[in-house]
Amino acid sequence: MITIKTDSRKVKKGDTFVALKGINSDGDIYIEKAIENGASKIVCEKGSYSVETINVDNSREYLLNELKNNYFSYLKEMTIIGITGTNGKTTSAYLLSELLNRSGNKSAYIGTIGFYVGMERKAILNNTTPDICDMYGLLLEAYEEHCKYVVLEVSSQGLAYGRLEGVPFNCAIFTNLTQDHLDYHKTMGNYALAKQKLFDYLPKEGLAIVNADDMYKDYYLLSKNHNITYGFDSGDYRVLDFNINLFGTVFRYEYNGNITEVKTNLIGKYNISNLLVALIVLEQMQIKITPELLLNLESPSGRMEKINYKENLIIIDYAHTPDAMEKIITTVKEATKGDIYAVFGCTGSRDRLKRPIMAKMATDMCKYSIFTSDDLHEEAFEQIIDDMTDGLENTNYEICMDRKEAIYKGISKLKKNDVLLILGKGHEEVMIIGNEKIPFHDRTIVNNYISNH
Repeated sequence: MITIKTDSRKVKKGDTFVALKGINSDGDIYIEKAIENGASKIVCEKGSYSVETINVDNSREYLLNELKNNYFSYLKEMTIIGITGTNGKTTSAYLLSELLNRSGNKSAYIGTIGFYVGMERKAILNNTTPDICDMYGLLLEAYEEHCKYVVLEVSSQGLAYGRLEGVPFNCAIFTNLTQDHLDYHKTMGNYALAKQKLFDYLPKEGLAIVNADDMYKDYYLLSKNHNITYGFDSGDYRVLDFNINLFGTVFRYEYNGNITEVKTNLIGKYNISNLLVALIVLEQMQIKITPELLLNLESPSGRMEKINYKENLIIIDYAHTPDAMEKIITTVKEATKGDIYAVFGCTGSRDRLKRPIMAKMATDMCKYSIFTSDDLHEEAFEQIIDDMTDGLENTNYEICMDRKEAIYKGISKLKKNDVLLILGKGHEEVMIIGNEKIPFHDRTIVNNYISNH
């Protein structure tokens, strides 16, 4: 159990609180709260307090040294794999962890949909990449549970905040880079550089798996690493052809002159990439891949999650970027006979530039769209809608603030062979408005509608 904490709210009796200088705040202002919660030792860069106090030149450096000295040897006994990218990292990480478990190699998963050991969810996490002390705690729990592998989703902000410093990665994977988080990173170049840190963390000749089709790939092909590329257009692993329908996918890929055919329940060209990443890791780790290993393999909750309704299909997906939205609509458009409807919103207090892009895309590509609430955070719904509809000439949409009502409206429009896409929240089980977290789960809303109709 980690007894070092950097979040005063998580301090328990006997813990050591390390006051870090953050991006927007100084940890010193939380010292008294940490003492109130039971901290027996304070580590800070200046000052003296009512409990044992250690003054250091650099509190972050102190923290990293303490974590490394106390826990690094345990972490080194596991193979730690980090996956980063705008889209695809949750599905890739989840599929890889599941395939490792299926192959008899016990694995933990840490990411957007929680903390899993084996296939059991142990906890829901507040961030894709948790606080550095929490991260070490989860990794140690995986070690104590006898995991041979840990698969981590690695976010750009987690890297920027230093939440993964000192983690001994064996493998780093880059999926893609598209517009997102520009409210924080400001430019795509900054965004790319933030993710590059994961590949810097690899030891010399560490395994780096990089999407060769992505225009930002060169940021991640560092000369010190053992680089393996993949893609549809190029790459060491190259997809030769594929066939997709709403029930599954068959594709073939080539590596070192050998051609492999894969059959999967997953649908969508992007899911070929997600699955291929997992297969590359298994092959590079010399784990045998069999058809049985892939049998009935499913995406994680809220990722292309399919629900049959009469003669129609409802799909719940986390897609919340222009790239992710385009990919899922394109996939469904190519595979369905009927019309496509969409229910989605844009997150408040986040990147405003993508809002009109997503609204135009949905109305261009779908028969009808319903713009509704996503997590509003501190922003007014009306402002989000104004951004979404700015310059929008299409009229095949309506606005419905109540997400439950919007989902009900979307389902009611389905006739025969139609598809409803409910996008943006995916697996999430709360709606965040201001500082309040209100229970809300898209799948539960859909199931309630279906059970009453």
